[in-house]
Amino acid sequence: MSIDPRTPVIVGVGQFKQQLDDVTQAVEQVELMANAVRLAAEDAATPSLLAAIDRLLVIGGLWRYPDPGRLVADAVGASEANTLLTAMGGNMPQACVSDAAERILAGASDVVVVCGGEAVYSKNKLRKLGQDFPRSGHDLAPAPFFGENVQMSSEHEQDRGFVMPTQIYPLFESALRAARGETFAQHRARVGKLWEGFNQVAVKNPYAWVRTPMTAQEIVTPSPTNRMVGSPYTKSMNANSFVDFGAAVIVCSAEKAEALGVPKERWVFPHAATDGHATLLFSERDTYVDSPAIRHTARTCLETAGVGIDDIAHMDLYSCFPSVVQITMAELGIQEDRQVTTTGGLPFFGGPMNSYVLHAIASTIEAVRSDPGSSGFVHANGGYATKHACAVYSTEPPQRAFRRVDAQDAIDAHPRREVDEVPAGEGTIETFTVMHDREGPERAFVTVIMPSGKRALGSTTDADTMAGMLETDHVGLQVTMAPTGDFMLRGD
Repeated sequence: MSIDPRTPVIVGVGQFKQQLDDVTQAVEQVELMANAVRLAAEDAATPSLLAAIDRLLVIGGLWRYPDPGRLVADAVGASEANTLLTAMGGNMPQACVSDAAERILAGASDVVVVCGGEAVYSKNKLRKLGQDFPRSGHDLAPAPFFGENVQMSSEHEQDRGFVMPTQIYPLFESALRAARGETFAQHRARVGKLWEGFNQVAVKNPYAWVRTPMTAQEIVTPSPTNRMVGSPYTKSMNANSFVDFGAAVIVCSAEKAEALGVPKERWVFPHAATDGHATLLFSERDTYVDSPAIRHTARTCLETAGVGIDDIAHMDLYSCFPSVVQITMAELGIQEDRQVTTTGGLPFFGGPMNSYVLHAIASTIEAVRSDPGSSGFVHANGGYATKHACAVYSTEPPQRAFRRVDAQDAIDAHPRREVDEVPAGEGTIETFTVMHDREGPERAFVTVIMPSGKRALGSTTDADTMAGMLETDHVGLQVTMAPTGDFMLRGD
């Protein structure tokens, strides 16, 4: 089969882990990125790729470089590259790789690099020593911006205290458990088994941050080293951002890859990509047990690529918390015994903020290369299961040209739920979680469905109520809501 010269192809991926006992020897974030870009060129077996880079995007992160891409490009010998800094969001790595494929297909670029990096672990350790990384490039002009930062929480949600992913995703989890009719023990056993599978992949992955084997029971059981965060999630069930990583993906046109001499066995083809987002406010989702956004974004991606989920041999589903993995598996009809990560997941592999999916793409590319003829699938997620980007990859060229599809119209056809910002009277608990600090239960959050069908947000610091929520299921119980968001269980 002849290949269109403009066909986009991934030729190199690079991952760099900095896990040092002596953090005074740690290098700053742009050096982690530059190391990953060099490794990606080595992975392509073509160092000359670096000088040919014409576009370099850096995934937005927790650092304050005005133009990190300029620093990276100059460090690797790609001084002629146009550099961009992206919006925030865990979906951005896949969205950027998808954009690179589109540009290459259209003839707007020939060699595009997407990279990112974080050094949260070393930075925190250095601060305790009264030190910090240098502010390299602080005098550079700001890079052109790629993407759009969107507001994903309302003033009302913030006023009610619903602001952190560690609070929101456990709410999804309790709703999922209740919908399945599971007891707390049954739920812990099932989700523990799922997460044990992620841990097993991380243990075998040399790039993973946490490679200590953990059983399902150890994962779900609170302990001095695995404290409860937001019930039912222990620390090991939360994304771990305290890592130092760099990652990079190099995308070329087929003709450029051939001209530069990239060996064909390094080529992996993007077949299709999709994007879409749920309601930007989590409080306006119709339910917390499914996701039209994931459904349409993921299914459309597979359909556009001409494959079904059973045709996918290797996949990485975004795994910041167990609830989003379960929702994605359900939306795609993935059986619970399938392996759904190539990295080990954000709790074990590590979650370098917005750039995690670069590692997911890299690991998936490596997996399909080692299994010629196979296909891989990557799901990227940002916000509170809000923003999504998906792609299908294969060592085989696509039967038709790469396509990127916007799934938003289909998503927007689904209903939204109105929010009652001044609830008063009786309602029914829809879902709940109890947040913990290091001393124990701190604050319980609930969402309540009012007789009008609107959703109310509530919370309490009452010790007895929190203790009860940790012992018995409160989904479906009747409460009395106050306009302030305070609530009381009926009968209290």
